[in-house]
Amino acid sequence: MITESSLAILGMGAFFGLTAGISPGPLLTLVITETIKHNRREGIRIAFAPLFTDLPIILVSSFVFSRIAQFNLILSLISFLGGIYFIYLGYETFRTKGLAIEVTKLGNESIKKGIAANLLNPNPYIFWLTVGIPAAFKAYAASLVTVIFYFLLFYLLLIGSKIIIAILVEKSKAFLKQRSYRLTMQVLGSALLIFALYFFYDGIKILQGIVR
Repeated sequence: MITESSLAILGMGAFFGLTAGISPGPLLTLVITETIKHNRREGIRIAFAPLFTDLPIILVSSFVFSRIAQFNLILSLISFLGGIYFIYLGYETFRTKGLAIEVTKLGNESIKKGIAANLLNPNPYIFWLTVGIPAAFKAYAASLVTVIFYFLLFYLLLIGSKIIIAILVEKSKAFLKQRSYRLTMQVLGSALLIFALYFFYDGIKILQGIVR
């Protein structure tokens, strides 16, 4: 049964995926450059890189989080770190004016480039340990179905948004400097700041439980 709490968690997973999908970063840059150099098919192949790189990150983060879940002080610290991380992401996202893409000749091994870029990018590691996995544990506490859909929605929006960007870039390379893209990023940046407040609130609640 899907409860109101489950819907909130699912909405969170979808939002996280969308934000990660269209925010500037190494993987999005590769999606765009490969689309410009070759075609949208190569850009789309890059978009699927997280499916290959995230599993070990998720497994390690889940193992670490399961070991510290009984220590409320550490959980509170993680919530505060997640809030700080979201403030940083929100600020960077909000101030996005567009993407300046510099295309270089690197050969045509799109998926390998995408995997390398994602593995070397610190953001997935920080996200899953401080935000993604704690939310996934809450989803699992609601029900097994909720946590399955949490991950499905996250990756559907993450990969799907990058695919849409590849298609739009192939049709119009000016898309990334258009007002609609900048406005979307500002809305997402504002929402990230709201989620930062949620994680700070969660951390304070855990601290209050310790004090009592």
